[in-house]
Amino acid sequence: MKYSYEELAKMIDHSLLHPTMTDQELEDGCKLAAKYQVASVCIKPYAVKRAAELLKGTGVFVGAVIGFPHGNSTTESKRYETELACRDGAVEIDMVVNIGKALSGEWEFVEQDIKAVCDEAHSHGAKVKVIFENDYLNKGGAGLDGDEFKKKLCEISERAGADWVKTSSGYGFVKGADGKYSYQGATEHDLALMRASVSEKVQVKAAGGVRDLDGLIRVRDLGGSRCGATATAAMMDEYRRREAAEKAGAKVESGGGKIGAGGY
Repeated sequence: MKYSYEELAKMIDHSLLHPTMTDQELEDGCKLAAKYQVASVCIKPYAVKRAAELLKGTGVFVGAVIGFPHGNSTTESKRYETELACRDGAVEIDMVVNIGKALSGEWEFVEQDIKAVCDEAHSHGAKVKVIFENDYLNKGGAGLDGDEFKKKLCEISERAGADWVKTSSGYGFVKGADGKYSYQGATEHDLALMRASVSEKVQVKAAGGVRDLDGLIRVRDLGGSRCGATATAAMMDEYRRREAAEKAGAKVESGGGKIGAGGY
């Protein structure tokens, strides 16, 4: 295998964010994350305390989303939500930028919004992932085309203290001409663009649309260090299947990296 089990498992932030998720589903998700030894669970703020209890001593981090999923909370609300999450046991924070302010070219506001969360999280020893929601940004804004806009957000996020820049929330649905909503989430283009737009001290996270082992491997190939996923069990079970086949001397087939398929 190209990468070890641990190298790939420790890329995964197991996502427990669906709006209908019950308490039992959340607890089952934490147990699954511990079983597969992923990097973290990414959960809603109210669930941080319980997740921290369930995952204590497992080596799996607890991460919380802030201003999720559309980034529209006030800066002070985001800061305080971060404070509470860290007090409850979160050691990673996934915050959403104020997308409307960014598209308006209110760059100072956007930077201060991110900085407030980063400063609060860092004061508790936690790290911050800044979510852009690239599906909303592909046409650009504020006089910039899509790629220039994403580069600008990368630069602002790094200056504000971000530890990661992240492609999407997994819930950035765009209304199509047929009236239906869909999204791509992470794409190979955006991952490469974002990796090239920050220094080595800032990492890159993919979210949305990575639903199989080949997609996870492709994220790593493109320089991503984390990947939000709900298909954790399927990915890592497939790793073990291929690993066993290799040891038995059988030919291992891969489907090629799949990124941007939508569905979270």
